[in-house]
This record gives sequence, C-alpha cells and structure tokens, in this order.
Amino acid sequence: MDSDFDAKEFRKNFSRSKNYNRKGFGHKEEILELMNHEYTSDIIKTLKENGYEHTWGNVTVRLAKANGFCFGVESAVQMAYESRKQFPTGKMWLTNEIIHNPTVNKRLEEMNVQNIPLDQGKKQFEVVNAGDVVILPAFGAAVDEMLTLSEKNVQIVDTTCPLVIKVWNTVEKHKKGEFTSIIHGKYSHEETVATASNAGKYVIVKNMTEKFKLAISEGFDPDSDLIKVEKLLEKTMMRKYGVENINEHFIRFNTICNATQERQDAMNKLVEQDLDLILVIGGWNSSNTSHLQEIAEKSGIPSYWIDSEQRIGPGNRIEYKLKHGEQVEKENFLPEGPITIGVTSGASTPDKVVEEALVKVFDLKREELLQAK
Repeated sequence: MDSDFDAKEFRKNFSRSKNYNRKGFGHKEEILELMNHEYTSDIIKTLKENGYEHTWGNVTVRLAKANGFCFGVESAVQMAYESRKQFPTGKMWLTNEIIHNPTVNKRLEEMNVQNIPLDQGKKQFEVVNAGDVVILPAFGAAVDEMLTLSEKNVQIVDTTCPLVIKVWNTVEKHKKGEFTSIIHGKYSHEETVATASNAGKYVIVKNMTEKFKLAISEGFDPDSDLIKVEKLLEKTMMRKYGVENINEHFIRFNTICNATQERQDAMNKLVEQDLDLILVIGGWNSSNTSHLQEIAEKSGIPSYWIDSEQRIGPGNRIEYKLKHGEQVEKENFLPEGPITIGVTSGASTPDKVVEEALVKVFDLKREELLQAK
C-alpha cells in the first residue's frame, strides 16, 4: 500500500457510504431478549448474587469478579443477529469469526452467516456479490479488505469494537509522526493484522525470542526504521539521544482494553484463594483467554482451559489446552471429596457455556457420591 495512503481518512469515507451500518437496524430490544435466552445462566446469576461464591452439593464454586462477555463482544453479536433479522434471506458473510467462541460461531452458522472462504491462507472475496451483506467482526478488518469491499456494492455491517478503532487511530498518528510502531501480539491474529494495516513502518513482537521474519512490514529496514521506536526500547533511546530528547524518539501506548485488563486483574485475585483447581473457559483461539490460563498456570494451581463442556468426560477426564497452545488430556482431574474450584471465562464467552461446563462437574461429583454409598 502507498506510504502516503491515509487509512484514517479512507475509513472515514468508507463509513459514510449509504450501504454502511454501525448502529444496528432497530431490533435491539428483541435481539437482546433472544440473546438473553440463548446465552445467560442461572448458575452465574446465583454466584453473582451470593458474592461470587456458592456451593452445590460437594462443589464450592468461586467466580472471578470480572468474566465473560465484554461490551464490545456483546454489541458485535447483537449486530450480527440484527443483520440476519434485517436481511432474512440475503447472502451474509463474515470477514473473520465474529468473536473467538465456538458456541456463538456455530449459532451464526445455523443462521446461515458464512465466513469468507480461505484458499492457501488468502480470503476469496470473489464469492461476495453485489447485494450481499458483509459483517466486519469485533476485532475489525484490515484496510486492504475494506478497500476490496468498498469496490463492491454490498451492505457493510461494522461491529468493530470502539477500543480497537482507538488503537488504529494511535498507530496512524505514529505513521504521520514517522515513528515505527512496535506492536506486541501474535502477527497472524486478526486484531494484530488489522492494526498493522493502519500503521506505517512496524514490527510485531510476541515476545523477546520470537523471530521477526513473518512479522515486519514490506521494506522494513532496521538501520533506518528503528531511529524512532515505541515500547521496550526507552532506555536505549535515552542513552543514545539523552533524557531531554526522549519524547522525540519514544512513545508508549498500552493497547490492552479495559475489559481484558479487568479480567486479568480479577484472575490474579482469584488465584490468591485456596482452590483445588481452576476452570478457564473460552475459545482456544482466544488471545485474552490464553492470558487468563497463563496466570492460572503461574499460580501453580491445577488449571484447565476448555472451550466447551464437551471437553469434560466421559468419566472424570478432561481435554484441555495449555497457555502456549499444547492440547493435552488428564484422567481423574477432579479430586475426591468436597472441592473448591475457581472459575473464569474470556471476554468472548457466554455465561451459558460456563454453566454447561459446571453442570458437567456437578454431575461427575454426584456420581462419585452415589458410587460411594
């Protein structure tokens, strides 16, 4: 893309199109009632009403005080549902999963909302025809994808979280100031891809050991592009340019949203409690849920990251994921006798999914009691 391309100005014009919608279609109350029926949980309600702790049989559950659907996710799902209500028979596409949760994504598939197909990692936008409806997910879409869609006569439903757009505006400012953006994240993650598409010179770093080969912008030249840098390099910049000149060479911007931070803070408090185990519930491709699992693993408490109740059983067995992505199984994961478990869920996880997992745990412990008689 041309270095002089103004992504923010393009997005502004894109949003002014007569086929663009970001406010819904007037079905909010009806859709929220439907979502309440499909995704809320009496168990979670009971926990919240009782100080985030309650006992069922011989299982005491302690719920993290920030968990589950965030505002941005709930709004995105609501708009997707509204879109199908507004265009009941229209062809409807998603540029990526609306959120990282298999239950919600399966529900949208049942509503005939399809992901744009991939071929060798490239999205096949040619399947999208004039008159179709295209939904941009909560994580946003890359600028080149929006450019492609702007050339088609399609209905655009933009569910991008406002906090994601805030990050885009920040990297656009970096670009205009001739700063290089160092983006902390996974280079293939949808939100990272979208953010990088709004940047000028950038490098994406997951951690200090990750190689940069697949994570840098075209034409990236360390000799020139690291003259002005963001994040992790402040001390180096101070040594090189002097403390008095640091603001000309270093800017820090925290891209983590409030909802993600609140869930991590709540998790840090949860692991301080006396727990026999922790259930971390959320999509296996959810970055924010992986960080909750990371906190649990660091605590030393046995912790199990599952994406649905189907990972529990048959018997006292669980299939789960570790923070770094390895998928493992464990037999007899529930200790015998009365237990206290901690529970949290990622920002894309409906309360109903948490309830279904807990019901599986309650059933296993009930069977244990019956067998002991």
